[in-house]
Amino acid sequence: MAISFKQAPTVLEAQSIELSYKRANNQPNTVLRNFSLKVAQGEIVAVLGPSGVGKSSLLRVLAGLQQAQQGTVHVHGERLRGAHPRLSFVFQDASLLPWLNLAENVGFGLDFKHQPQISKAEKKSRVAAAIADVDLNDAIERYPAELSGGMAQRTALARSLARQPEILLLDEPFSALDEITRGDMQTLLLRITKKYQTAAVLVTHDIDEALTVADRIVLIGGKPGELIGQWQIPGNHPRDTVGAEITSIRLQIMQLLRDSRGISEPQKLAA
Repeated sequence: MAISFKQAPTVLEAQSIELSYKRANNQPNTVLRNFSLKVAQGEIVAVLGPSGVGKSSLLRVLAGLQQAQQGTVHVHGERLRGAHPRLSFVFQDASLLPWLNLAENVGFGLDFKHQPQISKAEKKSRVAAAIADVDLNDAIERYPAELSGGMAQRTALARSLARQPEILLLDEPFSALDEITRGDMQTLLLRITKKYQTAAVLVTHDIDEALTVADRIVLIGGKPGELIGQWQIPGNHPRDTVGAEITSIRLQIMQLLRDSRGISEPQKLAA
């Protein structure tokens, strides 16, 4: 059975989030409405949904990087009003600075204004620990051009870990990787969240990835997007994703996505 997070403290809570954008005629286009979510300490929540439903924007709202038109976000019960030192964002692109080596990229941002002030010795210690966590000790002097795609994403993850976050927000960080490297990164994410009891919200289009790593899956669908399904995923890691119970969840997710888009099975097969 999956680990229960009912007794774990809530570290992140979003309430009644609504996201809208202005069309060319200045009329609002609501892409996501009435979305609420609670995330417990150590829990991995995967957010699934079709393109254009506002998943990446939602993640930026949870990070304090974007303001929702309606709704609130709380971290440890305190309302989020901007970037927070205990929240760390991992983007789809590693976004490494080409003129900095691996270690310098990992340490970049630790002295930003919204981060707690730390000494040079503490910064060096955090960078070293984060690099060790992602198994890149042999590459600390390399520059981004010398890194493989997987190594670049490990570096980006290490940069987030150096901030010692309580909550990781990940926007499809493994989507551009080959299947084997992607699997390695999923295993790495599981190892790190377990080691530090870090909560994580992972946006992904990949149902199998969500079933592999998440403790819970939330599904957004429809226009405007709304929460249309939620599942607690059975089984501890490493997880059998071809068993009957998880296969049933996979089929439920696929059917709900089709229903939310008005696609019947015959239409899908004919497409």
